[in-house]
Amino acid sequence: MRTDLRVLLEIPDCWTPEQALAVFELVDDLRERILSRYEAQIREAAREECAPLPAERSSDTSDNF
Repeated sequence: MRTDLRVLLEIPDCWTPEQALAVFELVDDLRERILSRYEAQIREAAREECAPLPAERSSDTSDNF
């Protein structure tokens, strides 16, 4: 079972454009480094998250023969 690890991040309104660009570049570089190391596992995890859930069996017995 997957635990939700999302974190709400507040982005300050007071960054200069240069500061915002520096943070953006840092996050972009981090993303690329993670992807280069874990691409196959990331793709598999994404595929599993997007897969439809198996249909649950109905407790209604009216369809049984």
